[in-house]
Amino acid sequence: MLLKPNMNWEKNCGIALPTVMANVHNDGAFLQVDFFVEEPLDCFRSEVMEDGGNSWEDSCVEIFIENPSDHSEYYNFETTSRGFILAAHGPDRENRTPLSSARLAQIERSKQLASVIGDFISWNVSIRIPASLFGLHSFEGVQLRGNLYKCADKAKTPHYLSAFPIETEKPDFHRPEFFDFLV
Repeated sequence: MLLKPNMNWEKNCGIALPTVMANVHNDGAFLQVDFFVEEPLDCFRSEVMEDGGNSWEDSCVEIFIENPSDHSEYYNFETTSRGFILAAHGPDRENRTPLSSARLAQIERSKQLASVIGDFISWNVSIRIPASLFGLHSFEGVQLRGNLYKCADKAKTPHYLSAFPIETEKPDFHRPEFFDFLV
């Protein structure tokens, strides 16, 4: 799945943008998302050094997913190029409950260190989210709705990409009305 920029968002216009591919699959016990990122050096930032940090300020890939156990809320999993994660759940942008350290530890992460190739930097990260995090025994037979994102709010060149279109005037990833089926 290719993440695309919304060209109606002024911040995405007139700049070189990252290329981001994502593979989404589940093996029943885990939802796995593999992100492959190549971005101009001006788009890259890597300052967050711990889980729970302001991941969206760095080069970050994000999974927002409707809670399959409670459709009135969604989860956000925001992972930096270094593999640090911010995760929370709730019904909207303002009412988020961060995941505890113990729950964050259940999320498996692997990464390929960033490498510079000319004027671009390339990095990959994989995230495996257990069904048990949602109170499920398995994802089998479950329709998973959500969206995937790439951003870097405090990079020299901020940018905003998504797997499914978001019809808003400015970047806003906390919009579950634009979620679609992930797998």
